[in-house]
Amino acid sequence: MLAKLTGWLLLGVVRLLTGAQARWYGCPPKAEQRIYFANHQSHADLVMIWAALPEELRSITRPIAARDYWANTPFKRWITTEVFNAVYVERAATAPAGATSPPAPPEPEAPPTPARNVAAAQAERIEPSMEPLLPMTPFLVDVTPEAVGEVQGRLDLPAPPPPPPPPPIQPPAMEATEPPASDPLAPLVEALRSGDSIIIFPEGTRGHTGEPQKFKSGLYTLATMFPEVVLVPAWIDNVQRVMPKGEIVPVPILCSVTFGAPIRVEEGEERRPFLDRARAAVIALRDV
Repeated sequence: MLAKLTGWLLLGVVRLLTGAQARWYGCPPKAEQRIYFANHQSHADLVMIWAALPEELRSITRPIAARDYWANTPFKRWITTEVFNAVYVERAATAPAGATSPPAPPEPEAPPTPARNVAAAQAERIEPSMEPLLPMTPFLVDVTPEAVGEVQGRLDLPAPPPPPPPPPIQPPAMEATEPPASDPLAPLVEALRSGDSIIIFPEGTRGHTGEPQKFKSGLYTLATMFPEVVLVPAWIDNVQRVMPKGEIVPVPILCSVTFGAPIRVEEGEERRPFLDRARAAVIALRDV
């Protein structure tokens, strides 16, 4: 109940300051799933376009909100969550939490020395012989490669095969310990899958020239993932004069939101041509 009363109060204040005029130039207001995409010049754009929608559309339409701005105080977090039902998006990528370093492979064991290998082979292969042998005591006390070679020559034994090389040490299989990088579009995809309409600003950040900046690829991605959702361009006029960047006190200025004719991704249309066409559709509404 408190959220609903706050919404009505906020709606009255916005309309008092801006007029919040909605002009449906290319399509009528209709309760169908839509992606409204508009120019972005002020933090008040979110409030402005929300206030311009009829009540039956506000209840099913969720604006996106930059988490670092709209969730940095308890009050703004409550307003965007309980009143606007906004979708938070991250504007700055962060390192995945909980990432750990992979375990180091075990140290390889040192291979046995050749002298001990030869001595072991001789101990297994020497057979009795009637020929005189070297004194055995030094042989047993201090086995050297030279002594082994002399004994082998006297016994006329075949050379023992060389010791096999140690098997290669395979590092143990390591499971992935890092979670996949977070997708900034994931909250919008979830909202669309749940049947909501959304309001997005494809520039990604506020502009200062009066014309939208180049659109980023998110609109194209969402449009191709949800081809059945209607794409409606919108032009928000004068709201940057109500609350210029860096100001916290709004100034009463008459504002409007013009909604244009829907567009769609044509078959085989590439990302950049579509984004340029979508941007042109928004700019065309400026002089309507």
